[in-house]
Amino acid sequence: MPAQLIDGVKLSQQLRADIAARAAKLTASGRQPGLAVIIVGDDPASHVYVRNKVKACGEVGFHSVLEKYEADFSEQALLDRIAALNVDPAIHGILVQMPLPKHIDPTKVIEAIATTKDVDGYSVLSAGELVANLPGFRPCTPYGCMKLIESTGFDLRGKHAVVIGRSNTVGKPMALLLLQANATVTICHSATPDLGYHTRQADVIVAAVGRRNTVTADMVKPGAIVIDVGMNRDDAGKLCGDVDFAGVSEVASHLTPVPGGVGPMTITMLLMNTVESAERGLGKTQEKTEPDSGMAPKPGIA
Repeated sequence: MPAQLIDGVKLSQQLRADIAARAAKLTASGRQPGLAVIIVGDDPASHVYVRNKVKACGEVGFHSVLEKYEADFSEQALLDRIAALNVDPAIHGILVQMPLPKHIDPTKVIEAIATTKDVDGYSVLSAGELVANLPGFRPCTPYGCMKLIESTGFDLRGKHAVVIGRSNTVGKPMALLLLQANATVTICHSATPDLGYHTRQADVIVAAVGRRNTVTADMVKPGAIVIDVGMNRDDAGKLCGDVDFAGVSEVASHLTPVPGGVGPMTITMLLMNTVESAERGLGKTQEKTEPDSGMAPKPGIA
């Protein structure tokens, strides 16, 4: 029986409806969620991504700020803009589109973003919060993958998940999120000698290496869930993932298509992180505006 497709477009629409409702509630209270997007340079793909993010903000009722700078924009000037946005009460999330020009250190830029506004979830502190299972912003693509798996009704507890890829943006956080869901996780990468040995034991496979046909039908256990994060082009120039879609769809129980699977979820989880940031900030504002009871703090209580 062919695999059931996990429709990222449909799930994304459902989640965005909830995000829009939460944004409307916040806006009514005087705190419209706000996202600032910065792009430096003229990379065509980056400009497309940025336009899609700004458009998505408008569709769910967010306030958005788009700042475009020429490729020779200095690193210090960019850091100064981030510092200003960090203290802007109308902005609850800051995103700097990658890649940046070579003269700008991306790590320095990411670490300059206030953790409370790091809605991409890329900073070292955000990564530490994920490792420690503390509240924080999860990287958008792995977060979206978890929502896709969740939508199948599959219980990850005690199951074996294999993540192919060890990047800081997808592979590593993906493994940590699966661990938090009580899966047993194996991470495979370019130095793994026999990839198929591991994937054939997996109940869930997440492929995120950026190389087409990395996962073929003979590498998949019958009934496994396969999440394809890859975004490549075949010989005809058509978009494809890391998974041999035609072959694997005859073996897996559930499979994400490319396009239409993980892609739509990435921007959706960016919106999710932003609305959560605005909600957290509202709670802090309410705490500050509560009337003083006039009681002195008890000894030992800060």
